[in-house]
Amino acid sequence: MGHSSLEKIIALQRNPENIRNLCILAHVDHGKTTLADCLVASNGIISSRLAGKLRYLDSREDEQLRGITMKSSAISLHFTQGEKEYLVNLIDSPGHVDFSSEVSTAVRLCDGAIVVVDAVEGVCPQTQVVLRQAWLENIRPVLVINKIDRLIIELKLTSQEAYAHLQKILEQVNAVTGTLFTSKVLEERAEKDSEEKESDLSGDQVYDWSAGLEEADDSNLYFSPDQGNVVFASAIDGWGFSIQQFAQIYSQRMGIRAEVLLKTLWGDFYLNAKAKKIMKGAQAKGKKPLFVQLVLDNIWSLYDAVVTRRDKEKVEKVVTSLGVKVMARDTRHSDPKVLLSAICSQWLPVSQAVLSMVCEKLPSPLDMAAERVEKLMSVGARRFDSLPEETQELKKAFLQCSSQENAPVIIFVSKMFAVDTKALPQYRQRPLTQEEIAQRRELARQRHADRMAADQSAADLANIKMSLFLWMESLTVKEPKPEEDEQQKETFIAFARVYSGVVKRGQRVFVLGPKYDPAQGLSMLPEGCTATDSVPEVPHLSCCTMGNLYLLMGRELEELEEVPCGNVLGIGGLEEYVLKSATLSTSPACPPFTPLNFEATPIVRVAIEPKHPSEMPKLVRGMRLLNQADPCAEVLIQETGEHVLVTAGEVHLQRCLDDLRDRFAKIEISASKPIIPFRETVIRPPKVDMVNEEMGKQQKVAIIHQVKEESSQARTSDTLQVDPSGLVTLTTPNRLATVSIRAIPLPEEVTRLLDGSLELIRTLEQVNMSLREGRSLDISTRTLEAIEGLKAKLEGLLQGRKWRNAVDRIWAFGPRRYGPNLLLNNVDSYQRPSVWQCLFKGNKPSKPAPQAALRDFDNSIISGFQLATLSGPMCEEPLMGVCFSVERWDIQASTPLQQQDSVEEDSISHESSEDSRAEGGSEMDEQGEGPAAGPNQAKRRPEAGPADCYGPVSGQLIAATKEACRQAFQAQPQRLMAAMYTCDIMATAEVLGRVYGVLGKREGRVLHEEMKEGTDMFIIKAVLPVAESFGFADEIRKRTSGLASPQLVFSHWEVISSDPYWVPTTEEEYLHFGEKADSANQALKIHERRPPP
Repeated sequence: MGHSSLEKIIALQRNPENIRNLCILAHVDHGKTTLADCLVASNGIISSRLAGKLRYLDSREDEQLRGITMKSSAISLHFTQGEKEYLVNLIDSPGHVDFSSEVSTAVRLCDGAIVVVDAVEGVCPQTQVVLRQAWLENIRPVLVINKIDRLIIELKLTSQEAYAHLQKILEQVNAVTGTLFTSKVLEERAEKDSEEKESDLSGDQVYDWSAGLEEADDSNLYFSPDQGNVVFASAIDGWGFSIQQFAQIYSQRMGIRAEVLLKTLWGDFYLNAKAKKIMKGAQAKGKKPLFVQLVLDNIWSLYDAVVTRRDKEKVEKVVTSLGVKVMARDTRHSDPKVLLSAICSQWLPVSQAVLSMVCEKLPSPLDMAAERVEKLMSVGARRFDSLPEETQELKKAFLQCSSQENAPVIIFVSKMFAVDTKALPQYRQRPLTQEEIAQRRELARQRHADRMAADQSAADLANIKMSLFLWMESLTVKEPKPEEDEQQKETFIAFARVYSGVVKRGQRVFVLGPKYDPAQGLSMLPEGCTATDSVPEVPHLSCCTMGNLYLLMGRELEELEEVPCGNVLGIGGLEEYVLKSATLSTSPACPPFTPLNFEATPIVRVAIEPKHPSEMPKLVRGMRLLNQADPCAEVLIQETGEHVLVTAGEVHLQRCLDDLRDRFAKIEISASKPIIPFRETVIRPPKVDMVNEEMGKQQKVAIIHQVKEESSQARTSDTLQVDPSGLVTLTTPNRLATVSIRAIPLPEEVTRLLDGSLELIRTLEQVNMSLREGRSLDISTRTLEAIEGLKAKLEGLLQGRKWRNAVDRIWAFGPRRYGPNLLLNNVDSYQRPSVWQCLFKGNKPSKPAPQAALRDFDNSIISGFQLATLSGPMCEEPLMGVCFSVERWDIQASTPLQQQDSVEEDSISHESSEDSRAEGGSEMDEQGEGPAAGPNQAKRRPEAGPADCYGPVSGQLIAATKEACRQAFQAQPQRLMAAMYTCDIMATAEVLGRVYGVLGKREGRVLHEEMKEGTDMFIIKAVLPVAESFGFADEIRKRTSGLASPQLVFSHWEVISSDPYWVPTTEEEYLHFGEKADSANQALKIHERRPPP
């Protein structure tokens, strides 16, 4: 990029009114990067002939090889429209489902989005996902219908048929947008109704059945060509147009006002040649619509002349009539697409159509909606109006987007990305000036003359000395180069946006962690405190100095001194302070932004180790860098010491392994086969056996039945009793506590509800913890309604005698306090505070205190339950859909002997408690919700007596509860749950059978198939076990010769019907399966395939 253009972009950055921050969103292979190439070529950064072939924003080697985008890349473009000059900060994002986390990082920094849809494939699964992501972030989309050339060349549609096809695509996109809009309006209506109920409890109530959709304004919601938010394009051929362009062209030729043409070019209108009028009812009268007659027919005839017939005479006429200049080499080229691109790129340049639409229809940073600002600033359950006044005043800074000196600096970092240190501007080789070149030439000539003039003997002597010196040097032991040089080959740059103020190099700012509370920060910091002062220690708050600031230009970076608000930028020097994303501000009143919405769930995990054990430190460092560089990847260290990498899918896993091997660790690594996660559950006793005979009617095989009885008796000991109904009673080794627990399978709908409400349950637990600690927490009305809705749904689903009052008796959720398992309090003598206490805070004082008191060691029962649900007895995987009912809990009073424990025994009890907490995992400790909450409870409840919550009773009770839960689980019919992918496949009719063959071979299940209207493509929706998905995409492509490509998205957990420990117990099963029963058992096969825990 030339120096003058850099100065121009710096000047444009100071005018936020003419800045447009936007990203390109689409399904994979719908043409995002090709479109981005056309826009980049309009600035002269690349040649227009290479647009679509170079894939300029795909800078990684594997992106070029695979032909898909794997990371979001930004570039700043200059666009002039009339007298106005605009700065367009463009972010190209991936379309593959494995990299949807990159889309989330791009969407957060933008005010608008270009949604690209393939004219043949239409709305695909990932199109719906990106539309939803744009909706959730409150950014405005515009539509580009790309690859219209495929309708002409591949599908061979007539212009009339293509028009009908394009109308259907618009309807599909608008249907998705309409669904999102409707759900939002209904939510707002529900909130309004609840507020009205609270404010007006008296008077005659008249039911209003209107949903509020009639009053809601959706005029600017939908995509319509006459509104100017749709462009029709073929990015590979370099052309694109909006209705406005043709309205301007024909208004001059036909003498019709441009405003009239704008309203009638798209729709059921036709041109009456006799009356010289535009009339309605083209379809009813069998006339060509205006869009077909004036727009599509011209494009179709151009393709017919240039590509299909190659008619030179007609091409010359077209070129003359359009007034474009075509070079002789283009007309002689063997590929007709070269000539077509040369004509179209001058007649209807796609960059002009798209950029003018972007500048007219997408908002500037000054137009940011107040609703979006409040949403960004309200983390978790906090209401915006409950934030401190200083924090609420920052809303004005967002909306004003001010670059004044006194404006607070607010920056959001959406991701960290690694670049080669040599690619940074400060290390880039600077081109020499003419004077420097002449000076170096003269020096080289002088040196050459000196060498030639030297005496031959002197030269020989010098050679001898040099050889001796080299020989001596080879004998000396060379010290290894310090690793710092090697480690500094990758530098991390923060991908960020300035929302307020001016960012300057070397500026000191606060780094706000995701759990930072501005109210707490303001109370602990002195008034008027800034990041340059010596700041006292505040939880989740640190200070850092801004490193170099960069203008992101695709594959290159340009150094900047300062960046005003409203711009996207790169920031260096933050790798020590920011892991993946963060909020930076000069004001401690600024809250951390809401976390990013990630659509992809990391599900595929592999264990990694270096080929040479001595290189383990390099692997550890490399995995730390990979964790920072990838928004979706997770790096874990197991209790066994294994290093595990968790990724979103097979393609994502391959990219992470390549990065680890070639960029971050730079060592040879070996990765295990993918470790498939499972869940463990219990089911109701089956009614039929393995040969579909009703249970209880067959003759039991005496020997096997006797073996089973012996195994159940073996589990009974002096401290453990298991009765035939499945109730497990366990006594602690010190005989001071006894618990009785029963495992009950939860209904499938309840499990699904709990699994889908994990974030809400986590918020509920945080609220309950703050109430237990006596802290007040202002919860938003929406969060309270969501909690109330969850409770109501649970009450509706848990019906029947055994679930009576079960919702009010919920003791805890697990694992990690927010999982899809329940602990029920069925102890008659114990009534503890409800987990739903935040819903009736106002009624809390009216309740009698003894009933709401927590018993001693209440938290020990919860901790034991958390540990039991975190790793089940079958294969140490988390439980799912299990309810543990505590039916008895007895604790004997403390004996004098226990109270006279020595100091040594007390310290041992502390250590055992610490061990038990460590076993529960770090996540419980982070939230402070494990056994560590014990002392706080003791302080809050002075009437609880002298019981030591960290003593031996607590540790033994945790272990006893955990063991009782595991034994109760094993007393019920056990099953494994497999992770399932939703698989969307687009295929033609010829390869449909082969697709079904691959799915059947891999135990997939087809849910439904439908033919895409107007094409020969079928859309197949299926479910496939994650365990069977590795190599599935490659196999599909090979079997169908590349005519089908699947998209795999994690969907749900599904119970595997067969019992992994099943043995024949009836005469019929014995005869059918044999004594060994060694026929195929899917659950056992999957269980044995897992690596040992």
